[in-house]
Amino acid sequence: MFDSFPAGVSQRMDRAAYHADLRRIYTSGIGFLNKLERGQHFKERGFASWEAFAAGDWDGALSLAGEGREEYAREIDRARQLKVPHRRLRVVEFPVTPYVQWELFVLRVRVEVGDDIKILDARDIADIEQSRPVPEVVVLGDVVMYEVLYDDDGNADGANRYTDRSLIRETNLGFDALYERGEDFHAFFEREIEPLPPPEAARSEAASPDLR
Repeated sequence: MFDSFPAGVSQRMDRAAYHADLRRIYTSGIGFLNKLERGQHFKERGFASWEAFAAGDWDGALSLAGEGREEYAREIDRARQLKVPHRRLRVVEFPVTPYVQWELFVLRVRVEVGDDIKILDARDIADIEQSRPVPEVVVLGDVVMYEVLYDDDGNADGANRYTDRSLIRETNLGFDALYERGEDFHAFFEREIEPLPPPEAARSEAASPDLR
């Protein structure tokens, strides 16, 4: 699974170019969007809920977690109008990092407005990740695929752009297989996230919740 990915030929894009390219192709009749999210530590500067989380204000972070609800709803409505279903698979390591604990409260808002998100326990793909983690990718149908990149401090840093149809097809097949193994978001959240106490290391944690 994803065996060909490391040898794939790509074009390096900075964050602005990546976002512009994604937006352009997204409206071109791609058919679907798949997103596989693997990292456990990111920074989301400028997002008020994350800023509160990073400052150690857990209650404030949770109260602000729904600030993007209307934007997320518009995003889902636009996807439906364009007939571009979204699927997102979030890999979670244990013990859950403070960042992921916070992020899942934001993702819960997205699920509540209709986003299709599943959770995959990293322990369940240990056999697949013996040599490398599964890729962090956004795939637009069979047209283009972006490996989302971050700097050493966890900030979004653009993407590698792939257009090889056979590589995109292989990646989508891998995504499909993992998505089938994923768990319902609410079931996972209620069992693994809601019972957790506020994270102690919020300040040590750290890509936009949508276009990373």
